[in-house]
Amino acid sequence: MKKLIVFDLDGTLADSKSAVDPEMSGLLHDLLGIVKVAVISGGGWPQFEKQLVSNLPHDKLLANLSLLPTCGTKFYRYESADWKKIYSEDFTTDQRKKILGSLKKAIGVADFKIEKLWGEQIEDRGSQITFSALGQQAPLEEKEKWDPDFAKRKKIKAILDTFIPEFSVRIGGSTSVDITKPGIDKAYGIRKLRDLLGISIKEMIYIGDALYVGGNDYPAETAGVDCIPVKDPNETKRVIQTIVACLAVGSNAA
Repeated sequence: MKKLIVFDLDGTLADSKSAVDPEMSGLLHDLLGIVKVAVISGGGWPQFEKQLVSNLPHDKLLANLSLLPTCGTKFYRYESADWKKIYSEDFTTDQRKKILGSLKKAIGVADFKIEKLWGEQIEDRGSQITFSALGQQAPLEEKEKWDPDFAKRKKIKAILDTFIPEFSVRIGGSTSVDITKPGIDKAYGIRKLRDLLGISIKEMIYIGDALYVGGNDYPAETAGVDCIPVKDPNETKRVIQTIVACLAVGSNAA
């Protein structure tokens, strides 16, 4: 019997930078009624609030939900009818300066022609710096067209790996590249969940849309979690329905 179901956010529970829809919200609520749930994403806390938290039913079941922005370098838990930050592991000033300088240099070396930007390309999330090629507010249809085979972001990642080898560089979302402290990835978040919730990795399931080698969900698989790859939120909904049905049967049998 699995005790914790862990999800990616963008591309898994919701379209990139979009809110979870009412059907997904209802399914997550059903899941929270029978098992603990966690969400790990490269996004910052404001993104979690906009995409997920504000669209979930606000009741006592939220106590079963753990939220880990920026790959687990921040941890939020629902306590006393509000979300409490348990910890935050941010970059030092020198680390931030080196990453930002290297990222700007890598963008120049890659030399991709981008005709239009929707918002800022670089976002400092405290414990993670994210490059979004078309800007933070780019429409989903534009993002899906920009780098469908990951070739452009793989090029940027390869350049960054030579500039800042002491940091972790991962491909995420539709147009983004995430940079964290060394060893900070979703495997790190999985281990944080293990330690803070007292649930073994073998008692978890991880669900994400980037479980391919080099994707920002792949470290969860290397951590030893049973993983279920999905291609979009609609597929995630079917997976949740199946898990709810299986866990409900297991609970009744017990």
